[in-house]
Amino acid sequence: MAKSQAPPETRYGLKVLYLFTYNLIQFCGHSWISSNIIARFLTFGEDSLVDTYYAIGAVMCSCQLISNLELIHLIMGIECSPFLPRFLQTTERNVILFVVIASQEEMQNKHIVWALFFLWNTLDVIKYTYNMLTSIGSDFHVLSWIYHSLWVPLYPSVVLAEVIAIYQSLPYFEFYGTYSFELPGPIGIPVHFPHVLQLYCLILVAGLYSSCKQFYEERKQYSGKYRIKVHHN
Repeated sequence: MAKSQAPPETRYGLKVLYLFTYNLIQFCGHSWISSNIIARFLTFGEDSLVDTYYAIGAVMCSCQLISNLELIHLIMGIECSPFLPRFLQTTERNVILFVVIASQEEMQNKHIVWALFFLWNTLDVIKYTYNMLTSIGSDFHVLSWIYHSLWVPLYPSVVLAEVIAIYQSLPYFEFYGTYSFELPGPIGIPVHFPHVLQLYCLILVAGLYSSCKQFYEERKQYSGKYRIKVHHN
């Protein structure tokens, strides 16, 4: 009697179910945000740009808080991806959303907030749709091509918008002294938060290079797999 082989790993195991559910929740959240951004702009025009945060900010903050789980996914091995680029991407959005925008009420009616929300959610709707379908083994070439190509024009635009948001926020951090403090000790070195944000812009540039390098490698890897698949077919 032939020795029985171990059953193949089911594509609907607990890990797959969790990843599918996580990406589905994020897809629903970011789809709602994108739909509202577009609908409000088509309905109210330029007037919708000044109250984007008040109308959508709570859901945007919730989705971003949930996205921090992705770092835990990488640490625990639930997902396989380079940790540093994902850490930089998550951290930069946390800083811009919660520190630069949410903590300064004057920033919340700036047009740059609309631009950031639009760019972030355009990328995320594609990202979570792709991840959701990939988690169950589905592969749609058009969606995969968009996912691996959309970052070329959009991700540098995101970083540019984030830098603009930082520089627009500097006068408010300067005036109110938010997050500025003095280090304890005999010398008492003052930490001026606007200077910290200006230095952080350099980290954004470094993060842009790291992220684009990762995206390029993923795109090259996908293109190679697709060519092999087409050749075999």
